[in-house]
Amino acid sequence: MLSPFAAIARALAQLDDPVFLGVLWRSVALSALAFAALLAGSVWSLHAALAPHVWWGWAAGVAGGIGAALLALWLFLPLAVVIGALYIDRIAAAVDRRFYPWLATPRGAPLAVQAWDGVAIGLRVLLLSLLGALLALLLPGIGLVLGWAVAAWALGRGLFVGVAMRRMPRPQAQRLYAGNRPAVLVIGGALALLSLVPPLNLLVPVLGTACMVHVLHGGSSRAG
Repeated sequence: MLSPFAAIARALAQLDDPVFLGVLWRSVALSALAFAALLAGSVWSLHAALAPHVWWGWAAGVAGGIGAALLALWLFLPLAVVIGALYIDRIAAAVDRRFYPWLATPRGAPLAVQAWDGVAIGLRVLLLSLLGALLALLLPGIGLVLGWAVAAWALGRGLFVGVAMRRMPRPQAQRLYAGNRPAVLVIGGALALLSLVPPLNLLVPVLGTACMVHVLHGGSSRAG
């Protein structure tokens, strides 16, 4: 049985893998493209709606740009997580090649189901970001702890089940999660802390996926 700390260490040791770096850059580029479109669209819409009022139109355009930029910052991590989660198979395959080359080719849940799970992870992170902000405002101190705990559960469970579904149907993956819950929650807690530190939060889907592959295989060896 591989400890969660050993799983994290193995994932960190593979950060220089070209596959990991490729997924990271895709997540950054696609997220930046989406938010550039959001910013441009919001400014253009406000300007078009208020163009007859020159002064108000200019002021509203500036305010809209600031608002869109703040919204983009808030949504950046969830979108990056969604994009990264869509590459779960690519990241997990790179981990398999390096640490578990003797394992059979995965044949699990359909790709559409796996893709939807990636979107669901991002939606959980988005909702939990809002929940964490509300808890921090309503319950200073304890709210931060509660928000972190919920985020740890959502990230850990979502990534582990997503990784497991490469090799098995969802019900079996969920049962396997129940048997590995302590290790998954420890890693989820570390990922939730990492998600609070930009730009290191962009590593969450890559490191999280790699960690969960190690938890799934339990540090197995060819002999064991």
